[in-house]
Amino acid sequence: MTVDSSWYLILSAMLFTIGAMGLLVRRNPLVMFMCVELMLNAVNLTFVTFARMLNDIGGQVVVFFVLVVAAAEVVVGLGIIVAIMRRRPGATADDISLLRG
Repeated sequence: MTVDSSWYLILSAMLFTIGAMGLLVRRNPLVMFMCVELMLNAVNLTFVTFARMLNDIGGQVVVFFVLVVAAAEVVVGLGIIVAIMRRRPGATADDISLLRG
């Protein structure tokens, strides 16, 4: 049984939409962070789908770079979020403005 590539693209669009809506609606930095990761994974699914459709390895190479950027984002972003959470009992996206000098 083979799955048509359009189903992968539809799934990717749905995941990206869910991530974008979560990023716009939620105020908790951790949830916003997870929504960004969901959006990045949706884009990765699109790249892999097109790489499979075009029988080209370029899309998979781009996915590798996106994963590297996502890993760097996790390191920096979680460090900032944990630093904010240590100073305050709860954190919202508005608390990030406290990081200004």
